[in-house]
Amino acid sequence: MNERFIRVAAAIPNVKVADCEYNAAEIVNCIQKATDNHVQIVVFPELSITGYSCSDLFQQDSLLRASQIALNKIVVSTARENIVSIVGMPLQTDNMLLNVAVVLQAGRILGIVPKSYLPNYKEFYEKRWFSSAFEIQTKEISICRQQVPIGNDLLFETPNGKFGIELCEDLWAPIPPSSYLTLKGAEIIFNLSASNECTGKHNYLCSLLSNQSARTIAGYVYSSCGFGESSTDVVFGGNGIIYENGTLLNKTERFHIGQQLSVADIDMGKIRHERRQNTTFSDCRNQYKDTARAIRTDNTLPLFAEKTCRKIQPYPFLPDNKDAHERYDEILSIQSAALCQRMAHTKCKNVVVGISGGLDSTLALLICVKAFDHLGIDRKGILGVTMPGFGTTTRTKNNAEALMEALGISSRKIDIRDACAQHFKDIHHTPEQHDIVFENTQARERTQLLMDIANQVNGMVIGTGDMSEMALGWATYNGDHMSMYAVNCGVPKTLIRHLVQFIAEKNNEESVKNILFDIIQTPISPELLPASENDTIEQCTEDIVGPYELHDFFLFNMLRYGMSPSDILNSAEIAFAGVYDRETIKKWLKTFIRRFFSQQYKRSCMPDGPKVGSIALSPRGDWRMPSDACATIWLNELEECD
Repeated sequence: MNERFIRVAAAIPNVKVADCEYNAAEIVNCIQKATDNHVQIVVFPELSITGYSCSDLFQQDSLLRASQIALNKIVVSTARENIVSIVGMPLQTDNMLLNVAVVLQAGRILGIVPKSYLPNYKEFYEKRWFSSAFEIQTKEISICRQQVPIGNDLLFETPNGKFGIELCEDLWAPIPPSSYLTLKGAEIIFNLSASNECTGKHNYLCSLLSNQSARTIAGYVYSSCGFGESSTDVVFGGNGIIYENGTLLNKTERFHIGQQLSVADIDMGKIRHERRQNTTFSDCRNQYKDTARAIRTDNTLPLFAEKTCRKIQPYPFLPDNKDAHERYDEILSIQSAALCQRMAHTKCKNVVVGISGGLDSTLALLICVKAFDHLGIDRKGILGVTMPGFGTTTRTKNNAEALMEALGISSRKIDIRDACAQHFKDIHHTPEQHDIVFENTQARERTQLLMDIANQVNGMVIGTGDMSEMALGWATYNGDHMSMYAVNCGVPKTLIRHLVQFIAEKNNEESVKNILFDIIQTPISPELLPASENDTIEQCTEDIVGPYELHDFFLFNMLRYGMSPSDILNSAEIAFAGVYDRETIKKWLKTFIRRFFSQQYKRSCMPDGPKVGSIALSPRGDWRMPSDACATIWLNELEECD
């Protein structure tokens, strides 16, 4: 699994302005700490060897000589380390002074990247001292007794991936150099910066970093000057921030007094998968055909830790707590807006929903209510139908009936047992044989009733099945698999519970709230097998197919990032540490793969319904898969995992 990752760090060393020897020692100390943390590439702030705020001291030969001596000490001191380090310094060449990033590894200077855009406004006066990368005439420079390539067109290749470099203001340019570097193949961008702090500026900086990382589908590692820089006119906060495709992975504490190291594992597999899928990225790359000079690092990087330090989200479909309510509201609006459009287009004033007292049908009903209220249609146009069968319990039946009454919709109750018994008789099936025929007969009888009732009331049947069920094929073909519009088809099981809870907590009617909370606590079941003697649910779905929280994790990572079974297994082991052991995860992952491949035929003819999140299973949109594709490769790889 660790082959997927590159461990990176943004280092914020202690600094003394113009004290190159002190700064070099701090840099070496940080590099050692990064090595101890199994970091493979570490970046330091802009002009970290001298300090950024030297001002006119940059014109002093003494400082420039001291900075080269300090660089040499860093090179020599880290000669036995395979970590790639990126440090900042002023560099004199061709009667120009450049603000550069120096890339070094194992005693070798791999390349030097000068700053392209020099800010010369407000508190910045860089053109007073430095020249731009665009003014350089030479392609190579002699430094520390080495011939080293120099330019802003350098692309560094490690065994695990490629990276490029830009410096501070480069990011703030209308078209940052990183935009071109990523089109040339860079998968991670390192930025040496010295951005000072102003009220509100930090949030804007983070939005820039996030957006550039997302736009270029890349990792972005940002290191900016901190405590120790001159506070004559400005203050530096010491920001070590790491993003991956727009998502924040780690950051340092602002205004911290002392050394800091922000470490994160960037998932190269995710970046590459995103770029393969994104045709716009490919189109841009084809239009911009300038090549970069490739610089190969040593083939040996520091050994990766046994496990990634990256926090792996066990519930990828759930939003972060900080914006959960806003996200839940947005999801419900997507579902209801989709139904509004379908009703407006068909001029439909009535819908029919099968209400079981379970989570899925509850959410579907709540979406119908929201849509009817939005369209200004009387809720009586919603017809909820309860269809008790051989496995229906009093708890679910009562909750279904109470919810319909509390919401003020129309309702019908049709007991399907006699119709199913007649069907068993017609096809010569023994009712005591509780097999798939026994179960599916009930599911198809219910669907037939809903479809015929919809014809009666000139309405449409609203599907209740969710995305997790469709992924596993946990639906009866031409039974609950079918509807006229499927409002839940883009919502996974782990999310549905939270959506219903969100609606319950917002609801001002105590009766509705209490019913919804009891539905949330009811075990997930199709209730197709007879209940126990004490009238409790006997058939629990997760006992049969496995925990939905695992299946949703498998589904998300397989479809969203194209993860292999071994990567999914290893990721799940970290995400669910202390909850499921490796063998349990492996068991249910095998079930997921087998069912996902064998049940595609159900997804190939699933009804219309709205996409809600970053993945969907519609054969007309996100997921197009042959119904007879073989799962052999995936299952064999999983079997080989120890």
